[in-house]
Amino acid sequence: MDNKQPVAAALSRRQIVALGAATLAASTWPLAGRADDKKTSSSGSTTIALANTGITGKRVVVVGGGMAGMTAAKYLRLWGGPGVQVTLVDPDAVYTSNIMSNLVLNGSRTVASLQFKRDALTSRYGVLRKAASLVAIDAAAHEVTLSDGSRLGYDRLVLAPGVSFDDAYGLTQTDYDTRTPHAWRAGPQTTLLRQRIAAMSNGDTFVMTIPKAPYRCPPGPYERACLVADYLKTAKGPNCRVVVLDENLAIQAERHTFETAFNQIHAGVIDYVPGAFGIEIDAASGVVRYVDALGLTRTIAARVVNPIPPHRAVGSAGDGWMARAGLNNGPDGRWAGVDMLSYETTALPGSGIHVLGDAAVTGMPKAGHVANQEAKICADAIVRAFLGQGPDPAPVANSACYSPVTAGTASWLTAVYQYDPLDRRMKIAAGGGRTTINGAPATATESAVISSGNFQDMGVWFKTLMADTAG
Repeated sequence: MDNKQPVAAALSRRQIVALGAATLAASTWPLAGRADDKKTSSSGSTTIALANTGITGKRVVVVGGGMAGMTAAKYLRLWGGPGVQVTLVDPDAVYTSNIMSNLVLNGSRTVASLQFKRDALTSRYGVLRKAASLVAIDAAAHEVTLSDGSRLGYDRLVLAPGVSFDDAYGLTQTDYDTRTPHAWRAGPQTTLLRQRIAAMSNGDTFVMTIPKAPYRCPPGPYERACLVADYLKTAKGPNCRVVVLDENLAIQAERHTFETAFNQIHAGVIDYVPGAFGIEIDAASGVVRYVDALGLTRTIAARVVNPIPPHRAVGSAGDGWMARAGLNNGPDGRWAGVDMLSYETTALPGSGIHVLGDAAVTGMPKAGHVANQEAKICADAIVRAFLGQGPDPAPVANSACYSPVTAGTASWLTAVYQYDPLDRRMKIAAGGGRTTINGAPATATESAVISSGNFQDMGVWFKTLMADTAG
């Protein structure tokens, strides 16, 4: 490879700008026919071509095996070649997708159907795996300490830890696990919330809260309200009520879709309350108090309470590892500030530490598809750095998601993001790459209809996204 030429990853990113599912698989096209190193799975059934970059002796540690971490590990090997050793650190044997997890609540899916093993990262791409959690970072020594007492050295460190959830509204982590599940991390709490909803009767009230933005998956809470309402009026009776207490002043994503859903499709069931504040929840009784936009205190007796509490980057609170390393330099100390060209932390420029996904402040939504895109930009930048090059000066990313509104219909939202060198942020781009139209910022494109066809397409999109991330 001529080191004066950009790494193939840059071209691949431009090929995945179109709406998500159909083009995710195209992300490896430029490598075919260029690589001459073969990595064969243990079964011998699959051969993956790694890029022949000439890089040797480089070590990358990736912390966190979610959407961002898995994608970064895979593409660092795929684009970096056999000379880039990648170790993925995560304590869990499988990844449980948050995407599609709201469908567990109406019985359409199971938690098991959302679980993905990381075996292919090892067998197909040669990613090393370490079952542990991060405890500390020694940025000066380029070394991390793990929960099993081991230490790993690195040339580059990629952090994709995800989010943790605050104690809020008078609730504790124990309340979330046992009585008032937020289920904003798919797993046991999702199952618990499903059980609580299934036990409701006609006339019961379901109350959910939405924290102030930014939070993980902007349309997700509104999608959840719709699916719960659809299930209750179908399975329990017409007198159930879903109350949505939104700390934001308006719907945060797919506004047309969810206004239609709240006011027409689920009219009489969903009561949407924007600008709610001062929320207090009694976990034992299910009584919820809040102050509405008029300043009036309201009280609701709920059968099921589903608080989505404020959240932050893992390790950013108190004496957590991110806070100790000084990486939580984003708003309110909750997030990591990053250079959007490489995702290297802006707290320690030149440290070789990169932060991805929900933990970072990027100007893009905190969402699974976005995490996949960010990971590719980061992997490309790291490979370029190993080759003595600067990062791509004009990265492009796509955000795409589907939102089920009933058990058989859905909407979708998509946007193309381009790097703005003046603001050093990723911004939504319209046709021709414009980030403004007549002086106003370009906006995401939303489906004009809520349809069964969108629901079917959602399954294809999800399957393709997960295959690109973990397969």
